[in-house]
Amino acid sequence: MNKKAALALSIAILIPLASYLYIRSISDGAVDIPRRYLPDTTITTVRDGKMVTDTVWHKVADIRLLNQLGDTVNLYDIQGKAIVADFFFTSCGSICPTLTRNMAKMQQSFLRGGDTRKKIDTSIVQFISFTVDPERDSVPRLKNYADRFGVNHDNWWFLTGAKDSIYNFAFEQLRVDKFSDEPVDPNFVHTSRFVLIDRDYNVRGYYNGLDSASLTKLARDIGVLMLEKQKGVKAKLPFDPALMGFFFVLAGVIVVVGVRLIFRKKPGTA
Repeated sequence: MNKKAALALSIAILIPLASYLYIRSISDGAVDIPRRYLPDTTITTVRDGKMVTDTVWHKVADIRLLNQLGDTVNLYDIQGKAIVADFFFTSCGSICPTLTRNMAKMQQSFLRGGDTRKKIDTSIVQFISFTVDPERDSVPRLKNYADRFGVNHDNWWFLTGAKDSIYNFAFEQLRVDKFSDEPVDPNFVHTSRFVLIDRDYNVRGYYNGLDSASLTKLARDIGVLMLEKQKGVKAKLPFDPALMGFFFVLAGVIVVVGVRLIFRKKPGTA
């Protein structure tokens, strides 16, 4: 085999191998994932003779409210999905319509691939909008507001209930007034922030719902959270890495055979 054939053979082997290792690294969680924001406490233990400090992250407490369809729902009813939450009120004439419009665009971006009816994939993320004016925002009023923006009710709740419960949830659980230069009035939760919560109900990010760059990052972070390991179990990928690795190796073998056939010495040649 001459030098060109040897080089081609090496490339044929390295390309599928490198591709397979890259896929394995993704499946092993080697992805830049969103940080956790709210530490509750730390625990120090001894492992292998060394002091190790682990952070216990704040788990958002459950809350029970009414949605725009008149159903009583709990936050913990949402299982295995990322959650994006914001705060609004239906009579708002400033930022709320823009926030709802931007969230509606994000909801529409999660379409099932290849579905000609453009059905939204509701298995990835749940959207929640808490009214901060529950005295006036009744269930019918929330339903009319949601319909005005063409939202899909399957994975977007507009919630109302006791004002104290909603405000305590905003400040004690989601802590919307933290990590931001934007002031939030404790007497009226009027904020442009979108809050990202993971499958374990940990806060994973705060985003400006009026800023396109921040919303792009939010969409990216939702996707990344779907790749994150959960309680020691690898999250499902949109492909089987082992099967994909097999196809890469098979492709490599085919290329190797092809290279050998192309550069095989013909009978009678030196």
